[in-house]
Amino acid sequence: MQSRVILDHKQIALIIDRLCYQITETHKDFKEAVLIGVQPRGVDLAERLFDRFKQLFPDYKIPYGKLDITFYRDDFRRSDKAFSPSVTDIEFSIEGKNVLLIDDVLFTGRTIRSALDALLDFGRPNDVELVVLIDRRLQRHVPIQAKYIGKTIDSIISEKVKVFWQDKDGMDKVEIITEPIINVEN
Repeated sequence: MQSRVILDHKQIALIIDRLCYQITETHKDFKEAVLIGVQPRGVDLAERLFDRFKQLFPDYKIPYGKLDITFYRDDFRRSDKAFSPSVTDIEFSIEGKNVLLIDDVLFTGRTIRSALDALLDFGRPNDVELVVLIDRRLQRHVPIQAKYIGKTIDSIISEKVKVFWQDKDGMDKVEIITEPIINVEN
């Protein structure tokens, strides 16, 4: 297995700052906007953004929630692997709000499609804007795109993108992991 770092901790910190400022340019004082992290890994980015917003703009009251999409996944009933649900924690209405839906990696778009279905249980938002750390733009299965993107990469389907967070993994970095091609000769 080979891996290469595409973002280190300094680059991630800069991206989080840039995303905060870009979002603030659009949503000014957050009176009509809410942040919602998609469980499990999108919550890590959402918490980083939320904490940074609090540091940069301490007077803003930004609603923040976590959304579990386990039972909305299109492969939930077809998969043999066991899914363990995470916690959904949204203690506010999203009715008429501008939802900033946050995930770490946008790949096929299926996770976000599931999140959009799950969001409707909490009201009908005015708008949903997707925020991602990594956009793997070449592998979409559904027509979904992010409005706020940390980094766009072109990768092949056999490569994996892994986001490491200091709180959980002991470091902030993003790697592309490639499995070696095994050539078996007879």
